[in-house]
Amino acid sequence: MSFGLEVMVRSALSHIGDLIAVSLGISLSLNNLLTFYADRPRAILAAHKKFMLARVAELSLLAAFALLYQQYDSLYINTIIDTAAAQFDAGVPLHWQAQVAACLIALAALIKCAQLPFHGWLIQVVESPTPVSSLLHAGVINLGGYLLLLFTPVVAQSSIAIWLLLLVAGLSTLASALIMTTRISVKVRLAWSTCAQMGLMLLEFALGLYELVLLHLLAHSFYKAYSFLNSGNAVNDAIRLRLSSAAKTSFQQAQTSNTVVPNAQTWLMAFSISLAVVIAIRSLFGFDGAFSAWWLFALALTVLIVQWRTCEHSPSIIYTIIMGGFLCVIYAALKQAMHYVLPSYSTLTVQAFSLADIWAMILFSLLFVLSAFLHYQVRWRAVRRLSIALFAGLYLDEWLTRLVLKFWPVTLPARTKQQHHAKSTHQPSLKP
Repeated sequence: MSFGLEVMVRSALSHIGDLIAVSLGISLSLNNLLTFYADRPRAILAAHKKFMLARVAELSLLAAFALLYQQYDSLYINTIIDTAAAQFDAGVPLHWQAQVAACLIALAALIKCAQLPFHGWLIQVVESPTPVSSLLHAGVINLGGYLLLLFTPVVAQSSIAIWLLLLVAGLSTLASALIMTTRISVKVRLAWSTCAQMGLMLLEFALGLYELVLLHLLAHSFYKAYSFLNSGNAVNDAIRLRLSSAAKTSFQQAQTSNTVVPNAQTWLMAFSISLAVVIAIRSLFGFDGAFSAWWLFALALTVLIVQWRTCEHSPSIIYTIIMGGFLCVIYAALKQAMHYVLPSYSTLTVQAFSLADIWAMILFSLLFVLSAFLHYQVRWRAVRRLSIALFAGLYLDEWLTRLVLKFWPVTLPARTKQQHHAKSTHQPSLKP
């Protein structure tokens, strides 16, 4: 085991009781922050759902840790993971107790990362102050990924737990990324982005890309914290753009001309460059394992190149290839750097073009195709219907809300005097 993970496990949380106490303490403290505006019904409802789901996740963890204690006769995390790794190296399969524990840990990670259909509270807590949203999306939501990294030797050996992550997190990534494109509100759009990013992170874990999981957690934390804290400047940025002469000119051009739709030749050229660059850099760095992450990078690079080629002053082909290779090298270098932080579970990685890898590639391809249709073919009837369903969040949160309220009803705050006065005078209220 590498020095980095040993420090993370043995110095931070060395006992199962510590992990439970930290998880419970964070959850209860966050609940008080989410209800900062106690007179807002949506905030109270979101906090209520979060409280219920958090208790389900913690009960799953308690049951998992009880099974792990029965199997490994220890409450220390480093002893459990070291024993599980040693047994795997010796060819000893997981006992049924460890298999069930792995599935329970995976379920807890899915709930803590707000994967569909347990996502509604994450979208609705934008009612809380922006610093609270920043803390939640940049820190607390990462507990699911940290939990999986902590128990990698146990969870990675359970095929049921892995496929649970592949199916639920994979579909959540696809749906959340598409729904995000239909949102106008900055904070709501960022919330759906978090749901998609956490799903992708869990999918990376299921594919054995543990270095990408850690890289994703770090990068997402910095990016999302800055995005939420800077979200208040969206109004100022929009006003500044409207007042600028360049924005006026571009706005008038946008009104008089339609969006440039790339032709098949542009798409094929962009995809060919992206795939060639990705294969070359992957071979140069000597990476093995799942190919789906590189496939996703190639698709993202394809979209970027298409945007370059359809702009007014498109760059040359040589510049496009150089920039594409440069971005791919940065990605490969960051991926390689994470190997020095995490242990090398080379025998637990998913092989390229295996069933799990192909499943992930299919999901990424669907995301690529549907996103292109939503952006360039919005006038098609089928695309409009899909856009309407996505705008409604695919109606996935309604049934869970009804189930939660049926199991444990909550009394929502009544209208304030200010709201009653605004309603009587036909004036819009400042509070929802």
